[in-house]
Amino acid sequence: MKVLETERLVLRWLKSDDAAFIHQLVNEPSWLRYIGDKGVRTLEDARNYIEKGPVEMYGRLGFGLYLVELKESGDPIGICGLIKRESLDDVDLGFAFLPRFWAQGYAFESASAVMAHGTRALGLSRIIAVASQDNHVSVKLLEKLGFRFERMARLAVDTAEVRLYAAGA
Repeated sequence: MKVLETERLVLRWLKSDDAAFIHQLVNEPSWLRYIGDKGVRTLEDARNYIEKGPVEMYGRLGFGLYLVELKESGDPIGICGLIKRESLDDVDLGFAFLPRFWAQGYAFESASAVMAHGTRALGLSRIIAVASQDNHVSVKLLEKLGFRFERMARLAVDTAEVRLYAAGA
């Protein structure tokens, strides 16, 4: 299901047919370094990741991470959307793109659309985002989107601290 459209992009719900793309994305060195190893080793693992993550969240909350496609070709380039984590009080913005699509404005374009959708359609007055301490590129993007550093946080007891940013009220 298409959720958002921008000048160059379409953001839609992920589905099990997107397993090959998700398998590629979550095994990128940048994903593994900044987001972490999700244990997705096979296409079946990728289908399970999609079904138990984004698809479950769409059903429960009506939002989640969306596949980002180039409007012109339909090629998938990344994911961007809103996530509600058990360990955080607020909904947070998440994004990841294949490295060959970095530095072309796609992350800013899709994240801006997702934030506007969160505010207008979902009624969110505050959106947060987290970034690993050494992910300076994502931090720069968050600041460009209007996020401000708030505090350090842990997403789970046994994980490293991340930088938590907030936008809105």
